[in-house]
Amino acid sequence: MKRAKSLMVLGTGSNVGKSVVAAGFCRILSDWGYRVAPFKAQNMSNNSCVTEEGGEMGRAQAVQAECARLKPHVDMNPVLLKPAADNSSQIVLQGRALTNLSARDYFAQRDRIARIIRESYERLAAAYEIIVLEGAGSPAEVNLKENDLVNMRMADLADAACVLVGDIDRGGIFASIIGTLDLLEPGERTRVRGLIVNKFRGDISLFENGTDFLEKRTGKKIWGVIPYERDLGIEEEDAVHAESAQPASLSADGLDVAVLLLPRMSNFTDFEVLKYEEGVRLRYLKRPQDFGSPDLLILPGTKSTMADLAYLEAGGFREKILDYAAQGGRVLGICGGYQMMGKMLLDPEGVESDAAEAGGLSFFEMTTRFSPEKILKRVSEEIDCEIFGRRVKGKIEAYEIHMGRTIHHRVYPALGQFGAVHPSGRLAGTYYHGLFDHAAFRRAFLEALGKDSGKARPVAGEPLWGDGHKELHYKRWARHLARSLNLEYLKECLQLSK
Repeated sequence: MKRAKSLMVLGTGSNVGKSVVAAGFCRILSDWGYRVAPFKAQNMSNNSCVTEEGGEMGRAQAVQAECARLKPHVDMNPVLLKPAADNSSQIVLQGRALTNLSARDYFAQRDRIARIIRESYERLAAAYEIIVLEGAGSPAEVNLKENDLVNMRMADLADAACVLVGDIDRGGIFASIIGTLDLLEPGERTRVRGLIVNKFRGDISLFENGTDFLEKRTGKKIWGVIPYERDLGIEEEDAVHAESAQPASLSADGLDVAVLLLPRMSNFTDFEVLKYEEGVRLRYLKRPQDFGSPDLLILPGTKSTMADLAYLEAGGFREKILDYAAQGGRVLGICGGYQMMGKMLLDPEGVESDAAEAGGLSFFEMTTRFSPEKILKRVSEEIDCEIFGRRVKGKIEAYEIHMGRTIHHRVYPALGQFGAVHPSGRLAGTYYHGLFDHAAFRRAFLEALGKDSGKARPVAGEPLWGDGHKELHYKRWARHLARSLNLEYLKECLQLSK
């Protein structure tokens, strides 16, 4: 059976743009008519998604799959590490959560994990013509190299041609690219077929001497310099983007939506869509003194509800939230944030924390009990609920990822099948990630929020989100990449005829 050709996108470090460059290559190759699939052997991220088969995988590879016009599958990201504490992560293998392990214990299982990675890769390589692989961090982390399964060892397994991406916006582009190459073994360096300079601001012609220097110093071709693209519109891998954390200015009648920036926040993409709504400012709260008087406070999902609940207490947020709610503030909890809104959280088996129990915010008469079995579920539902004093209706396509089971001790109006609204109408919670992705429900929710807060939010034409919105940005990014790079180098290194 013929094995797929392969291209690996490496980076000089984390957050240099590997994920989006790989996504762009997936779309370009798909546009050329090839059957292409993404692959990342091991991903560390709390930003995950649920596949149609009910498996869990990193969101970055799900985005890359969509760019390749595929449904996400766990073979595209066979190992997902979800940080649960400073020294341990939950291990998800081929879509199934196992246990929490320290780095040392994880490395002790390297041979088993390597077999799992190989199984997933070989299935993809047998089914597709081209695999676009993504590395992790830097391939030149000498202290981690012995146990590395995602960079050069994976490149060898896939016999991949590699391209190295550096971020010029950070500064130090020459040292980062040259230093990375110099720390690779000779055979590894040979695999690197080209260099990409990402996130360039200003006049690119002023960098011509820079590209000449890099090519002469490294002996590698510069595939191109990618201009910095604002509002990329492609979901980030595992952190709130720096520009997202800096909110836009807000008009007098605009809606102020504040998200509590928890240390272990997961799936922040649940509310990033709100940035694209006219008349809405989305901001992230890092300190209690930044709280202000938001029209809506969102308590987001978290990989460790118990630990982040303790953070609210220690950091001074708990008192702020309780006072805000007592003064008529509006609060929406998502997944772990919803669990925090209950009266009690129990963890007798130590699934999330050493603490056996913790008191929640007591907005709802409910108890959440954590157990080792993780709930993974996709949901399609028509929601019809009363919130903010208004009826809110609309279809949602969402998913659940959580360890806790929640029991209500009184009957509450429902926010979907797995959510609740407080009798006041101003406090609500749900287990649904992706609640706002579909425009009808999101628009109805924001309209109710605007009326309750006394703000007439302007509504523009029919918004694009969900598949339509994402497809628009995937196309735009692929065009931007194609204009910025010499794609003949891509064809040459993959030996493509088209």
